[in-house]
Amino acid sequence: MEFRLLGTVAVATESGELPLGPAKRRSLLAALLLRPNTAVPLDQLIDALWPEGPPARGRTVAQGHVSRLRALLAQGGADEWGVRLVTRGDAYVLEMPETLLDAHRFEELVRLAHDQRRPDDAAALLREALGLWRGPALVGVATAGPLRVAADGLEQARISAVEQLARTYGEFGDHARAAALLHAEAVAHPMRESLAAALMRALYRAGRQSDAIDQYHRTRTLLADELGVDPGHALREAYAEILAGDGSSPGPAPVPGREPGRETGRETVPVREPVPSAPGPDLLPRPPRGFVGRERELAAIGGAAGREHAVVVITGPAGAGKTAAALHWAHTARDAYDGVLFADLRGFSTDSPADTGPDGHDGHDGHEPADVLREFLIALGVPARELPETQGALAAAYRGRTERRRILVVLDNARTAAQVRPLLPAGPGSAALVTSRLRLDGLAVSELARTVDIGVLDGAASAALLAAATDDRLAAEPDTAARLAALCAGLPLALRVVAARVNARPQWPLSALADELADEQRRLALLDVGDTGVAAALRLTLRALPAAARRLFRLLGALPGPDLDRYAAAALTATPPAEAAADLDRLADAHLVTERAPGRYGMHDLVRLYARGLVDPAESAPGTGDAEPTAEALTRLLDHYLRTALRAAAVAEPDDRPCCTPPAGLRADHGGPPLPDRASALGWYAAERENLAAATAAAHAAGLDDRAWRLAVLQWPYIVGYVRDDWVPLLQQGLDAAVRLGDPDAESRIRALYGWVLTEEGRLTQALHHLELAPALAARAGDPSSEATALVNLALAMDREGPPGAASLAHVARAADLAHAADDVLTELLALDHRARQLLARADHHAVLACTERGATLPGAGTEGLAPLRRISLRVSRGTALLALGELEAARTCLREAHEDALRRGFEQGVREANAQLSAVDKRSAAER
Repeated sequence: MEFRLLGTVAVATESGELPLGPAKRRSLLAALLLRPNTAVPLDQLIDALWPEGPPARGRTVAQGHVSRLRALLAQGGADEWGVRLVTRGDAYVLEMPETLLDAHRFEELVRLAHDQRRPDDAAALLREALGLWRGPALVGVATAGPLRVAADGLEQARISAVEQLARTYGEFGDHARAAALLHAEAVAHPMRESLAAALMRALYRAGRQSDAIDQYHRTRTLLADELGVDPGHALREAYAEILAGDGSSPGPAPVPGREPGRETGRETVPVREPVPSAPGPDLLPRPPRGFVGRERELAAIGGAAGREHAVVVITGPAGAGKTAAALHWAHTARDAYDGVLFADLRGFSTDSPADTGPDGHDGHDGHEPADVLREFLIALGVPARELPETQGALAAAYRGRTERRRILVVLDNARTAAQVRPLLPAGPGSAALVTSRLRLDGLAVSELARTVDIGVLDGAASAALLAAATDDRLAAEPDTAARLAALCAGLPLALRVVAARVNARPQWPLSALADELADEQRRLALLDVGDTGVAAALRLTLRALPAAARRLFRLLGALPGPDLDRYAAAALTATPPAEAAADLDRLADAHLVTERAPGRYGMHDLVRLYARGLVDPAESAPGTGDAEPTAEALTRLLDHYLRTALRAAAVAEPDDRPCCTPPAGLRADHGGPPLPDRASALGWYAAERENLAAATAAAHAAGLDDRAWRLAVLQWPYIVGYVRDDWVPLLQQGLDAAVRLGDPDAESRIRALYGWVLTEEGRLTQALHHLELAPALAARAGDPSSEATALVNLALAMDREGPPGAASLAHVARAADLAHAADDVLTELLALDHRARQLLARADHHAVLACTERGATLPGAGTEGLAPLRRISLRVSRGTALLALGELEAARTCLREAHEDALRRGFEQGVREANAQLSAVDKRSAAER
């Protein structure tokens, strides 16, 4: 397990990153990680979450985030790593080994580097420390207040480490490398004078005196224009040294024990031996225009290409810019090689056959290796008339021509590993870059290829690409430009198509194009130009896949939620989970879906739109096989969620009766996840929450009301634990469906749950509207358990308006009797728990003892769910009554038992209430001594 602050705030486990959820929860985690093993008061956490001031329910919301975070850590196996989020009074402590925190390891590595005597040892430690950074510190948290201050402090520590590394490079004479390192930071922090001074010295010592002087003048001008100040002492001193020629010789010094390298942006390309004077082959196309960003990916390509016999597979979704990244890097690195070869293998071109077999292979992989080998051999100096005939002989000749040369080979648009292998150069100093929409894992096995994933661009890089490819109108309308970039969802191909449309319509207002793109029905059409564009690229990717994978992709267009697992995919396709998992893997290999968490797959926004466009039961979608009714696939998916939710509710609350029966016509079971215990059941609810909400909405929209209300109400075990977590939209859809059905049982259950949630949110008028209707509806349906639950929830709302009155007391008494008659222990415990609290509020302590005695005699010894928590609550009420009656020892015994049980079960409310009453017992005992 690793806790990350140096980049996006995250918790990484062996199974992937934990789904931390909203920014507020990440902010809470960051505030705790910044002070590990230290009690952080709740008020300070609230300040971190809401720097501008908390909302009215800030404490409650913060406590809810603490509970969710604790549950997430438990699911991630925190206990095995010695990590616990514990409560101490009105504060929280994240107990953990600090070695699990990247910021701590960064500080330790920098400190160790400072203590090293050998510069190369120090440099290695500093590079390792800086390698822990995955972007700006504390990304994804509150952008002001204490967390902003902490992020700035971490950034200053990073810059200091960069400066220290540059000094270390200078100590063993690698001034060019120091200058390259400092230049990147000076661009990002142009007014940090210590950086500018260090860069000037490094440039001068690397033999670049004019660049060093230019850096001084640019920094001086910037300081005057932006701050109205002159350069400080450090900058002036560096400038004076350069003018006087002080310090080491301007020429670059050799690096003892190191092989020299050439900097290409952030990546370093090894320089092995002098390049021959005779020109080598150069088939490289022109560099991509308007290339922006990709610093991390380019660095990864450079690192992987520096190995002997290097093969680098650059993979990513259609339109992500794989070719652009490969060509950009190749142009920066071309001088390090004796020659550069390039071929478009046309693995996903429009002239490939339209249909593949069941296994996804059509016998045609694009450009034949033999044709490419002929082109390469001619470029390497073999006369055309001397070319061998067979592919084997061509490959042998190619190996002979490349085994003593350093050749960079760029193979674009590959479809299979077999297509690539004959084209790999033989020389030990050579490298091959291969781009593909597929991962080509076979090359990793046979050639030890390294993979570099090219994903979508972030918002800033998207805007930069648009700006680089268009006229000045985008700069004048930054908000519209940001909106256009967001509608392209970071896909470079989509961004370039939008840029082309902007350039083609100079009289059009940009807002008009943004409005057109906002229409999901038209967006993909607008992002295609002729045979180029997003839909065209996806179509070519899709038709290269087996028929079963194409069918699953089309049915994913009917998926209402953001992601799915293999069991949901099995329900969509009516296949066994193992087959569905294999097809999901094929789609992931083609970057048509992304494995966002272990076993959970989602789609890029534009890919989802394309899949939805294939959802048409009236005709066959191009390249996807025969059409089938997607409404039936949706019903199978909804029934999968229903069946699993029924199981989850039964496991989470074993003492409770099912809140509904399955609907008529429930589709066949295609398998579901194992749910062995309460934790796994609640974990399933958490993982599927967005999908269950989307499924409820889809069922409601499709008129499947018998599914919609059940999907809503079956989430009650999870709703109970996170009641203030915006459940109103879900419950309103469930209620609408129940009302349309005219089913009093469905309506009573939804209104009772809906009203209770509104009560907990403090919306009493709305809550009472639903709760006053629910008992009568349950009575009409002939369900005494539902009527009892509705009466308790009604009393809860009534009691929020003041001390319990006669009507409220009567409702709870009747609820307890109804539940008892129905032999419904859990609901009877619920009623007795609330009745005991009502009687305490009325100071009727003897009646409290009678009520709690009745609860203690109820059968059932469930060890999970709400039943044991109700029993704890009853014991706390009993101890409170005994205290009021002066029976201090009996009260202490009762409350200690409740406290110990609550601690054991992690029942925070029970712990707090028992603690409070135990303190009262101690005070009373002390006063009576």
